[in-house]
Amino acid sequence: MSTPFPFTAVVGQDDLRLALLLNAVSPAVGGVLVRGEKGTAKSTAVRALSALLPEVSVVPGCRFSCDPGAPDPDCPDGPHETGGGARRPARMVELPVGASEDRLVGALDIERALAEGVKAFEPGLLADAHRGILYVDEVNLLHDHLVDLLLDAAAMGASYVEREGVSVRHASKFLLVGTMNPEEGELRPQLLDRFGLTVEVAASREPDQRVEVVRRRLAYDDDPAGFAARWAAEEAAVRARIVAARELLPSVRLGDGALRQIAATCAAFEVDGMRADIVMARTASALAAWAGRTEVLAEDVRQAALLALPHRRRRNPFDAPGLDEDKLDETLEEFGGSDDEDPDPDGTDPDGPGPDGDGGGGGQPPSEGPDEGGDTGARPEAGEEGGQPQSSGGGAGEQQPTRASEPFRTKVLSVPGLGEGVAGRRSRARTEQGRTTGARRPRGALTKLHLAATVHAAAPHQRARGRSGRGLVVRRDDLRQATREGREGNLVLFVVDASGSMAARQRMSAVKGAVLSLLLDAYQRRDKVGLVTFRGSAAEVALPPTSSVDAAAVRLESLPTGGRTPLAAGLLRAHEVLRVERLRDPARRALVVVVTDGRATGGVEPVALAGRAARLLAADSVASVVVDCESGPVRLGLAGQLAGELGGTAVTLDELRADSIAGLVREVQGDSRRAA
Repeated sequence: MSTPFPFTAVVGQDDLRLALLLNAVSPAVGGVLVRGEKGTAKSTAVRALSALLPEVSVVPGCRFSCDPGAPDPDCPDGPHETGGGARRPARMVELPVGASEDRLVGALDIERALAEGVKAFEPGLLADAHRGILYVDEVNLLHDHLVDLLLDAAAMGASYVEREGVSVRHASKFLLVGTMNPEEGELRPQLLDRFGLTVEVAASREPDQRVEVVRRRLAYDDDPAGFAARWAAEEAAVRARIVAARELLPSVRLGDGALRQIAATCAAFEVDGMRADIVMARTASALAAWAGRTEVLAEDVRQAALLALPHRRRRNPFDAPGLDEDKLDETLEEFGGSDDEDPDPDGTDPDGPGPDGDGGGGGQPPSEGPDEGGDTGARPEAGEEGGQPQSSGGGAGEQQPTRASEPFRTKVLSVPGLGEGVAGRRSRARTEQGRTTGARRPRGALTKLHLAATVHAAAPHQRARGRSGRGLVVRRDDLRQATREGREGNLVLFVVDASGSMAARQRMSAVKGAVLSLLLDAYQRRDKVGLVTFRGSAAEVALPPTSSVDAAAVRLESLPTGGRTPLAAGLLRAHEVLRVERLRDPARRALVVVVTDGRATGGVEPVALAGRAARLLAADSVASVVVDCESGPVRLGLAGQLAGELGGTAVTLDELRADSIAGLVREVQGDSRRAA
């Protein structure tokens, strides 16, 4: 077994270490979500924490780590007698991003359950993590239904496995830790709320601190055991402090004054529901116990707010997490009780104790850590025919970016046919979740039993199998897998015209608002997104396909305009992006959204070139929609012609709205690469 990097050797990252330690003191806090760029010691710190947790006493031979002092009465390996037991280190279990539902929650032997009435159960990772740590790296990339199962188990302290009326329940209480890079996509707001605390981490910009990070990492890589031995004393001290804080926690008093501050803070920052109040109360109590106190002070409430509230204040995926500390201080002062009017009674750091007991952790999550519109107002059709200076993609003729108009709820644009991509919420697909549409023989392990089809397959063979009792004699060949239809996530590739003909200030603002609305829709439907823009004489990939709609929104906001309209170049660049992405993720179907007025200028025969490029996409059976941005009393209908060449459909900006009288849902026309 490899030697983990010592927790106390992690340089900086006070908020990260404090949040992890508070959960080690009180797992009821609800876990930690660690957000940050790559190479910032997120995984290193989490893996190092497991070595600090006290040993646990378990029933010998129990696969579910029952406590011999209070065994689970519903344990599948039970019943157990109280007393005795063996001690072992607390486990840290990692959940892979590509794990199946059965790997997470466990699986029943359906054949034995039907034929013998036996609950033969193979435990999953939720059982392994009981009384330990469950770590999910890149939790934002985990399938939604797995995240739901994971967080339900964390909230209830138990896991339920049900297959066609046969159910198994076992205890599953663990410290949940998730790490993620926001550039790769966000978690849904309702899932963010299920994590007790969140911290933001970033690489340090201080040369001295970066030097120390490199020095320690190199020393560890050269001799892991020797490096760990040099930090053994510090590790033992923190481990002992966790044990002492756990013992002190039941004696911590959360007074009415502190409770009033917690409630007032949550109300002032308009967080939804009551979970934030409860998490803050538990975190403040854990902070007091960690500091060796039996009374919760205002400084504990302040630190708890900084850890528990930022991720709960997001109203949409483009809102940056954070907390107004001046407003926080004003609220705490206004509602401070008489028992903690002085936030610093003994001269300690008002920001609260850090992991080493000498301060740290308070304030805005640190920005440092270890290794790891314009008003130029061009006329509506200026830039190409109206005298606007020409541009070849920058320089002369380029206008300052305009701000997007307010986003709105859009119609559902979907890919026709039946896909087999990753679970999502846009287009029809064969998935593990959804409505049952039929049955088939299982390929590999049986995951979703079709009971009626199984009974129908077994019924003709009962006499030949010597059935004599009431039970049905079922063989493995009789089992049938349920086929289900749900929804998949797609690759939504935006191809945006940023030429001079689109450069009118109000017009481009409306266009950006429409694309931003579609990005919000893509976020909610769990799509990947990409952004191709064309202007001047060329097209560029402003954002390669990614799960981060935040990054797409940032690129869209800073998008400059001006110059000619190389429509063919934009379509050809989109074709190349899709070709590469098809090699990377062949199961994910694409939807191309071209945002343009349909004009094509610049070069030789620009209209004919654009038509050929459009037909190239159509030949690959790429589903497409053209958002017609043409305005004015006289319209040429060029966007509609482009949609015809693409084999797709055209919608105006007004028709894109979900409340448009044109209809509630418009499905993209055209053949699908994976039509049923």
